[in-house]
Amino acid sequence: MTSDNPGKPRKNLHAFWLFFPAASVLAALAVPLSVYAVLSGSGWPPGLLGSGHGHELIFGFALALIAGYTLGPQPRRVLTSLFVLWLLARLSWLLAPESLAAQILSPAYALLLARHAVPRFQAAKKWRNRLAGPLILVLCLLSVVFWLARGPLAGSIPAAPDARRVMTAAIIGLLLLMTFIGGRLIAPAVAGTLEKRGIGLEARVQPRIEGALLIMLPLALALTFVPFAAPAAGLLLMLSAVLIGVRAIRWKLWHCRNRPDLLVLALGYLWLAAGAGAIGFNLLQGSNPIPSLHLVTVGALGTLSTSVMLRLAWQRARRTTPPAWQVLGTAIAMAVAALARYGAGITPFAEPGLLWLSALSWSGTYALVALQLAGLFRQSLNRRK
Repeated sequence: MTSDNPGKPRKNLHAFWLFFPAASVLAALAVPLSVYAVLSGSGWPPGLLGSGHGHELIFGFALALIAGYTLGPQPRRVLTSLFVLWLLARLSWLLAPESLAAQILSPAYALLLARHAVPRFQAAKKWRNRLAGPLILVLCLLSVVFWLARGPLAGSIPAAPDARRVMTAAIIGLLLLMTFIGGRLIAPAVAGTLEKRGIGLEARVQPRIEGALLIMLPLALALTFVPFAAPAAGLLLMLSAVLIGVRAIRWKLWHCRNRPDLLVLALGYLWLAAGAGAIGFNLLQGSNPIPSLHLVTVGALGTLSTSVMLRLAWQRARRTTPPAWQVLGTAIAMAVAALARYGAGITPFAEPGLLWLSALSWSGTYALVALQLAGLFRQSLNRRK
């Protein structure tokens, strides 16, 4: 593909410039619309009722983030095909979730994303470095499992898992992926910052802890599909929470007070520990884990995703880190959103005040992030000229 100058090839576009703003817009719209659909009594949009809003959070929003973070520069035809498929999947699901188009397009996007993203991690020499690919593949395949659990074939498949069980497994898979990628992102950044201050950091990736997490969390995910195995999955999640916390402490983050962007990333990592521990406790006790799941999907995912999106965009557009007020503001807003949703409990629509507080805090943050990304993209284009 060529540019206006026939002798000069057009540069590939970084995937995050396309998928990060799109994911932010989806996040800003979907959550308040899901609250409105129930509290207004309208039932619109139908795709955000019940487990539908969880479907869009994981297989719409999170998989768009994964595309933006993992694909890197890509030919425009690749990004266009992926993005159009993602957009059609989102629209069909929001407006007609029971339609054949909605049931097919969402898994199709997930599988196409896996086709392009997973092979990018296979060149690594160490097995742990290659694991990001299989972790992404598992999350993408769970979109297909959700279709089998809820789609037109659900009644004809013996012992098919229900949609709620699939969503719990998907959130544990997302927790696992964020634990792995987050550690690989935070550790070298903290080490570099401390080295500039003359402080050594021996505990960087911490392969033993990482290896233990890469055994326990996939096993916990698998056990969510096994009847009567919830307590075992809960125990594994609680142990994982301890290891995630220990790993974060060993990074000596108290020496990074001059790097609020790293502190907020670390806060997102600690949300993973809080979410894993709370979900594990609920599963161990046999209680409803839905409020605890939001500590991962709102607290951890919200904090980490906004931080990473702003960090990559500022580095690409201005070659600097985002200003402190932005990263701290997003961290506070996500904490409000997570705690308010957790406080709404297992019957959130009985607490409309807390639910709206959570939804608007989440939505407002992502709307502002989308605007910031658009502005930084324009600046990056101007730098090219």
